[in-house]
Amino acid sequence: MPAGYKPPFTMTEDITNLVIEIGELTGIITLKENMPANPILRRENRIRSIHSSLSIEQNTLTVEQVSNVINGKRVLGPPQDIREVQNAYEAYELLTRLNPYSIKDLLKAHKIMMGDLVKEAGLFRSKGVGVYAGDDLIHAGTPPQYVPELISELFAWLKESSLHPLIRSCIFHYEFEFIHPFSDGNGRIGRLWHTLILSKWKVFFLWLPIETLMKERQEHYYIALNAANTSGESTVFVHFMLCVIRDTLKELVTPPTESSQKDDYETNEEKVVLLLSQNGKLSAKSLANEIGISERQVERIVKNLKASGRIQRIGANRSGYWKVI
Repeated sequence: MPAGYKPPFTMTEDITNLVIEIGELTGIITLKENMPANPILRRENRIRSIHSSLSIEQNTLTVEQVSNVINGKRVLGPPQDIREVQNAYEAYELLTRLNPYSIKDLLKAHKIMMGDLVKEAGLFRSKGVGVYAGDDLIHAGTPPQYVPELISELFAWLKESSLHPLIRSCIFHYEFEFIHPFSDGNGRIGRLWHTLILSKWKVFFLWLPIETLMKERQEHYYIALNAANTSGESTVFVHFMLCVIRDTLKELVTPPTESSQKDDYETNEEKVVLLLSQNGKLSAKSLANEIGISERQVERIVKNLKASGRIQRIGANRSGYWKVI
């Protein structure tokens, strides 16, 4: 990256609106919630974050097993998976003492996260690396000799940029994954650093389990990364991540009560069926906007409707449509 490098990114009206919406939601949470002072809630969310982030990397432990590992209980599972949980917990606990603009702290976090898992823990990789889907190469990381310089330029941009922290954190996340500076652990460190950057804007992001929604939208996460690679700029990935953050905050602001959850679900389920009967090509986002709930809730409803045989998918994911039975 040349001096003064600015990662390719295009501001769009949708991204501007998402930033405004997220800002409004954070204001509500700041007034309404007491998350930083609630150790039980913080711990539960931290466990969910670690479980989801590691699940994306094919860790097989359940949420309960992750909780038991963190609590020092005996767990029957692959030793490497257990070690990943122990390392991740230590790394997340270190977040409050890390400087998001320090490369030294980045390497420190990687050394903790990947200790006893890879030979080059805490070091930039010395060899080439690629991201594969089966046998297909999806992305080839930057040649190793250029990694230190590129990371240095990226951190300089992160510190100097006047963009909103929400946008900066998403752009950094994408650029970091594009460079792929480590031999392993790039995904989990990228998500950790994203959280760290956001926490300097609003401290409650330290305990917000954004990774949980990312895990549920894992396929779309990789699609957004690949789409950004193809377009040559991070815009589509920034939009995806802002939607994830927005939807996570929405659920925190308006969690359903136990007494109303079933009735609300059934009402929303019928609304989805009605809307799909009128237009089977409606997307989850369109359905969510029509009903006034999150995309995550719509995806759960559609999944259950499909499982129960009330709707059927006709054709491919992109070009097909839902048929109401």
